Amino acid sequence: MLNYDELHRQCRTLENLFDAKLTSYAQVASNIVHPPHDLEAAHSAERWNDLEAELDDLSLKLQEINDQLATLAGNPELLSPSILRAIQRHRELQQDHLRELRRTKANVQTALDQANLLSGVRNDIDAYKSSAADSLLAERGRIDSSHRMTDDMLQQAYETRSEFSRQRSSLTSIQGRMLHVINTMPGINNLVSMIKSRRRRDSIILGVVIGVGFIIILSYIWN
Repeated sequence: MLNYDELHRQCRTLENLFDAKLTSYAQVASNIVHPPHDLEAAHSAERWNDLEAELDDLSLKLQEINDQLATLAGNPELLSPSILRAIQRHRELQQDHLRELRRTKANVQTALDQANLLSGVRNDIDAYKSSAADSLLAERGRIDSSHRMTDDMLQQAYETRSEFSRQRSSLTSIQGRMLHVINTMPGINNLVSMIKSRRRRDSIILGVVIGVGFIIILSYIWN
């Protein structure tokens, strides 16, 4: 069995190393819970697991050395009061270290659980927002499609109205021409009637002239 001086030196070395590792462990754990925007934060989870394993190993070694010191303290008559107080102090430091390690682990785990919960809630919110945005986009697409259909129907209605207007103008023009022809037809009929009357008059006059001439000729022959 090692003597007190050797155990005391090993215990002090392990205690100092445990303090340093525990400080680093707390810092790395904080980076995991609240990650900074740097390159080192990307390796925080891996470093955190390594430090936790090292602290667990150091705890076992401290427990083993403190058990050996407790064995030495089992014979108080062989040790001075200052050595017994030192052994008791090592035991108290070991218990403090274990409590601090358990507390830090518990705090980190609680923080990680909260972060995971918040991450899950954020993911649900993002998914809901994405779904709502997709629904809004789909609804916007349907509204735009309805607007395009309405515009097409209005355009067709305008074109139909324009076509009706053109046809109405054509019909009005045709009707005007027909009325003009109808209005001019009585004048034509009058002209034809006048021509026919003049022809009859000319025929009567010609007949009278021929008759008179024939009578004159007959009278001249008889005489």
